[in-house]
Amino acid sequence: MTATIALVDDDRNILTSVSIALQAEGFVTRVYSDGETALKALIDNPPDIAILDIKMPRMDGLELLRRLREKSTLPVIFLTSKDDELDEALGLAMGADDYIAKPFSQRLLIARIRAILRRAEVTQGNGGDGEATPETSLVRGRLAMDTARHRVTWNGDTVTLTVTEFLILETLAQRPGIVKTRNQLMDAAYHDDIYVDDRTIDSHIKRVRRKFRQVDSEFDAIETLYGAGYRFSEE
Repeated sequence: MTATIALVDDDRNILTSVSIALQAEGFVTRVYSDGETALKALIDNPPDIAILDIKMPRMDGLELLRRLREKSTLPVIFLTSKDDELDEALGLAMGADDYIAKPFSQRLLIARIRAILRRAEVTQGNGGDGEATPETSLVRGRLAMDTARHRVTWNGDTVTLTVTEFLILETLAQRPGIVKTRNQLMDAAYHDDIYVDDRTIDSHIKRVRRKFRQVDSEFDAIETLYGAGYRFSEE
């Protein structure tokens, strides 16, 4: 099926040029000039991916993402200015899947979109509404992951993860006690020759921990080994 991409940016030139480029690659696009207008549409009729500018009138991209994450795990790519490192880190901590600095290459943006779509296929490719099977289940102590349906529970409570967060957690949980470097987690989550710095993985890990601590304030199954990486500890 043709993927639908939502573009949210107050810069009409960017909306037009990116939309044309994406349509030339076979994508369907929807465009919105501010976050407030986009919010309801993204929830009521979600696209496959949303690309959000951070600095917009009426509702900026960070607030839009915050409200979106209350109801949706829709994959999100942020567009940021080069000097907005704090915004980048905050966006990732709030649940964005990726970010690209302006000015950006449309070729890079398309590559990132395709990478996220492939990651979504990995986690949802065996979808359906039936029960998880041994082939699609990953159980580690109180953690249960249905890899076919992108479902996660901790001690029976549902934990909602984005595609990227799911793949990072799955990589850690597959081999409890084994340290995974940031590079290994990048390879597992992105599958492409796309540069992602350490801050991106660290931000995703912080977000995953925060989500689990919402259902269990004592969650400590993901350990940091400074200078080495992360590991999942099975109880």
